[in-house]
Amino acid sequence: MANCKVIAVTNQKGGVGKTTTTANLGIGLAQQNKRVLLIDADAQGSLTLSLGYPKPDELPVTLADIMQNVIDDTPIPDGCGILHHGEGVDLLPANIELSGMEIRLINAMSRESVLRTYINAVKPHYDYILVDCMPSLGMMPINSLAAADSVIIPSQPSYLSAKGLDLLMQSIAKVKRQINPKLKIDGILFTMVDSRTNEAKEIIASLCAHYGEKIRVFGTEIPFSVRAAETSGRGKSIFAHDKNGKVAAAYRSLTKEVLELERKTERFRDDTAR
Repeated sequence: MANCKVIAVTNQKGGVGKTTTTANLGIGLAQQNKRVLLIDADAQGSLTLSLGYPKPDELPVTLADIMQNVIDDTPIPDGCGILHHGEGVDLLPANIELSGMEIRLINAMSRESVLRTYINAVKPHYDYILVDCMPSLGMMPINSLAAADSVIIPSQPSYLSAKGLDLLMQSIAKVKRQINPKLKIDGILFTMVDSRTNEAKEIIASLCAHYGEKIRVFGTEIPFSVRAAETSGRGKSIFAHDKNGKVAAAYRSLTKEVLELERKTERFRDDTAR
């Protein structure tokens, strides 16, 4: 792939599968021989924890340090802070120090583009960079959206998750208008789907009807699974934990959809360049 694609995995509601999706999609892409960097942009450090680093507060360099270096205009050595996971992805971890970054960004010059400055510097080393956003609409998620080419929105098929999507769409549209005109939405991804319940079917049908004409809804649905929930404490992906299970199959399918999206984009670029 000629260019690195930066994807923000975001939803201001917590507990919808952002971290699980970031980790498993990233490792799924690595299994397809893509060079992948995962960035934990959540002060809770959930992605860092789920990839096998149980004490993120003891890590010598995290995203907060990197962003502070950008704010201070201090050079960042190649590979600084990046951890290498056994399943073929790189990780820039986070810990509680990132919570203070929200406040520091308020007074920073070009405050919306601090993360973008870093990502632009490391792009040549990767095919995909996935950013696991914190569940809010504050300065850190805005930094992630400002740095991204596109957005994947994990959402549970529940009333409260559906209700928050309009607010998220407004925030994405505002960032697109004011900060990052190239930003687009790759799609809404339904996660933790219990297909046995009528509520899930009804909400999925309702959201497809509401957004389907304007925004892609991924054909893949990530099913609810106890086995999938266990992976966060094991430091490895669903592929390593339960490779023959339905959740692993779903994330393989999502990986194919994401790769096909990029192939379509590249074909469109080639056609318009002629």
